[in-house]
Amino acid sequence: MNAENLASFCQLVRQKGALLYRDLPWRNTRDPYAILVSEVMLQQTQVKRVIDYWDRWMLAFPSVEVLASASLSDVLAHWQGLGYNRRAIALKSCAEICVKDYFCQIPVNYDELLKLPGVGPATAAGVCAFAYGMAQNYLETNVRSVFIHHLFADAPQVSDKEIMPLIEATCDSDDPRGWYYALLDYGSYLKSTHPNPSRRSKHHSRQSNFEGSTRQKRALLLRELLQRGKALAPDLHVVLVSAQTQSACASPSDGGQNTPFERVVSAQISLADVEDLLATLAAEGFLAQDSEGFWSVAGGSTLLTD
Repeated sequence: MNAENLASFCQLVRQKGALLYRDLPWRNTRDPYAILVSEVMLQQTQVKRVIDYWDRWMLAFPSVEVLASASLSDVLAHWQGLGYNRRAIALKSCAEICVKDYFCQIPVNYDELLKLPGVGPATAAGVCAFAYGMAQNYLETNVRSVFIHHLFADAPQVSDKEIMPLIEATCDSDDPRGWYYALLDYGSYLKSTHPNPSRRSKHHSRQSNFEGSTRQKRALLLRELLQRGKALAPDLHVVLVSAQTQSACASPSDGGQNTPFERVVSAQISLADVEDLLATLAAEGFLAQDSEGFWSVAGGSTLLTD
């Protein structure tokens, strides 16, 4: 693609971005920590769900020092309902590393950001662009959608390797923050008004159903332990079986008003299955087991109040 066409593309994106701009709370700060939190929360989660969680998180953990010193149970309690709980552990680990190795600061260097737990290329590039005003190749689903829609209109299975040089060529080095906001907002609009362009990405994959999945069972176990403080495996097994029974008896006309924890855990689950899930969660740093066999959230237990 020649320079003239790229210039026209950039002009179009800027125009669309100005019309479609979303005044999101994390766009009103240049605090690298606050922006890192938003970028991690936005991984595989829609913006409208993240807004309230980000606000509450920043009130509870306003700095890396506060997050680093918080108990894991408090951190997980504030994350509940957002999904993919590993991200919460990763953020806490990031905070601990930043306090220990970076004088309570978020690294400025892209390569140093990539060393932090749970921080991939897009997250690192987002922090660089939105917090530090540094031009990095920022590629996520909305950005990908814009490039595929306009520059690969008839191409199936578009590789990120094909898109990356175009991202680098079009990034506004004087205002990467504004440029990527325009791409994000225009991409979100395209996905809501056209067949999702990102589905023509070589890297596109549909998320598996949550209900009945291992993810749902893990989430239910974790939530139960946050509520109880501690529990034995047989008691937690009863919780999952009860969830299945309640779901089977629920009216099909409930309009989907039940929470995910009240809806179907479709596959049969045995006590051995529960014990395996608990062991996996412990290996991942979520849970701990005491000498009497009681399971609890690692690092203490703060009961959920909602």
